[in-house]
Amino acid sequence: MKSKCFCFSLLFVLFTSCGEYNKVLKNPDMTVRYEYAKKYFNEGKFNRSATLLQDLVPMMRASSYGEESLYLLAQSYYGMKDYVTASEYFKTYYTSFQRGEYAELARYYSAYGLYLDSPDPRLDQTDTYKAMQQFQDFLELYPQSDKKEDAQKYLFELQEKLALKELMAVRLYYNLGDYVLYSFPGGNYLSCVITAQNAMRSYPFSKYREEFMYYAFKSKYEMAVQSVEEKKEFRYRDVVDEYYSYTNDYPEGKYIKEIKSLYEKIAKKL
Repeated sequence: MKSKCFCFSLLFVLFTSCGEYNKVLKNPDMTVRYEYAKKYFNEGKFNRSATLLQDLVPMMRASSYGEESLYLLAQSYYGMKDYVTASEYFKTYYTSFQRGEYAELARYYSAYGLYLDSPDPRLDQTDTYKAMQQFQDFLELYPQSDKKEDAQKYLFELQEKLALKELMAVRLYYNLGDYVLYSFPGGNYLSCVITAQNAMRSYPFSKYREEFMYYAFKSKYEMAVQSVEEKKEFRYRDVVDEYYSYTNDYPEGKYIKEIKSLYEKIAKKL
């Protein structure tokens, strides 16, 4: 009996709530709809607040509510976890109200929304680059912001994601080794070296730097031992240079034993 009463009460509240919302949607008074939009937003009913604000924002643009309504619309989509749409509305806000009350927060959440939506490293990273640029813009405009440390942390995490994407390409080139669909000088090993070196220049503080150096060394070693005779000495010396670069930076490195073993083989030949 108690269970039935509870279900009935729940349904009654649900229907009453839906009835109220439908009446608000049809209400011709913009002020009433706007007050309910804020009410739903504060209650965490972001889908309802977004639906109301979507119609109200264009009409309120020139009014005293224009700035706040646009920011609330962006925050509603953010609350719905539709981060791409939220980022677009945050961007619309800070470009329309550059000195607005919420300009700093709009810039931060626009970047943060793209950060949250940043895809797996194996996929296209367009949104990752956008998020990085927006965090950089935020830090330049608001160097004293209380969100500065968070912005720096998220920016570095995005850079690490891009570094990982490069590392995945480096590993692939190395694992392909001599396999080629078409012949070109150096083959996949040269592609591995070039990609690793470019990544180290782009992300000098990455946690993957040691692994970039490791694959650069190993690829140069493979290129050297497989070279024609007249090129071997030059390439052996290139391997030696790579060995000293690694051991200087990582004397207790993860790959130090393997690299020393290969270096000793090269040293004997020299």
